[in-house]
Amino acid sequence: MFSTPDRPPSSFVPPPSPPSDRASVLCGLAGWLPARAVTNEELSQRLDTSDTWIRTRTGISRRHFAEPGQATSDLAVEAGHRALRSAGTADVDAVVVATTTPDRSCPATAPLVAGRLGLTGAAAFDISAVCTGFVYGLASATSLITAGMADRVLLIGADTYSTIVDPDDRTNAIIFGDGAGAVVLRAGRADEPGAVGHFDLGSDGTGEELIMVAAGGSRQRSTPGEVDPQDRYFAMRGKEVYRHAVTRMTASARATLKLADCEVDDVDRLVPHQANLRILRSVVDDLGLPAERLVTNIDAVGNTGAASIPLALADAAAQHTIEPGERVLLTAFGGGLTWGSCLLTWPALSQTDPHDTGGTHAP
Repeated sequence: MFSTPDRPPSSFVPPPSPPSDRASVLCGLAGWLPARAVTNEELSQRLDTSDTWIRTRTGISRRHFAEPGQATSDLAVEAGHRALRSAGTADVDAVVVATTTPDRSCPATAPLVAGRLGLTGAAAFDISAVCTGFVYGLASATSLITAGMADRVLLIGADTYSTIVDPDDRTNAIIFGDGAGAVVLRAGRADEPGAVGHFDLGSDGTGEELIMVAAGGSRQRSTPGEVDPQDRYFAMRGKEVYRHAVTRMTASARATLKLADCEVDDVDRLVPHQANLRILRSVVDDLGLPAERLVTNIDAVGNTGAASIPLALADAAAQHTIEPGERVLLTAFGGGLTWGSCLLTWPALSQTDPHDTGGTHAP
């Protein structure tokens, strides 16, 4: 869809405008976790912590770590392959990868992922919005489709936080895990199940220092002097982030519902970024939603950054926690600061083994 035919410039004919009711429809979903599961007990053997302490403060019992030599693109390819299989297609017009941990600072990871999936020639680019990356990517992919620039888009959220978190940092090492989740979107009608609806997106750069990796970018590289080894690792001001996360996700979710002319009671399932179970419960309480409408798998995977929402969706779909026809609200908050929400009606999707659609229940 992005390639223009070979013809003299003078004979170029602009493509027709897309139909006004053209929509982006979710038609494929999958997730992937690296094989290595790391329990709280394992972490407590080298950190000053315990299984009870971690569970009480985060709701996490285990997370998965990539093996040495395994990169974000490896996880993204696995999830992408399964999402394409779920959608029953082997071809898309664009590949979008949302990640905070690209294989390299240059080039982007998406072209590599596209190439390994046999999608050479498709448009491919990365989205960097930290834990809000999947929602930002969903908005970007939807825009490509509704604008008529693509008929199908593969969107992957993938992160390997184990490569940027200090393993001796008790505060962060217990929270983050690695994983990838992917969806396929196709052009369709706004009244179809799976049609991606209204969005709310926002940012506040004055909070940049609340969540960051200080070293590795042009700011640090253009500054003379030695790099503090700790600046190479992920840093987060937990208490301030907690407050912002609850406030921003709640407000963004309400803004999305207002755009859709919906009430909180119209939401069947809330699928937030899996940051911390305390945060998720606070968002549910602030919205006034019944606790049973919250979708979470943080217990088994931890915080997987941009992968967390699609992994939670894949797990919920495999366990039939989300059923076709239900109204699903997504909301996320991440570094930047960034936040975003989206509303959609859940479609009937092709399901495979739960280990292929999240893998969160593998032994």
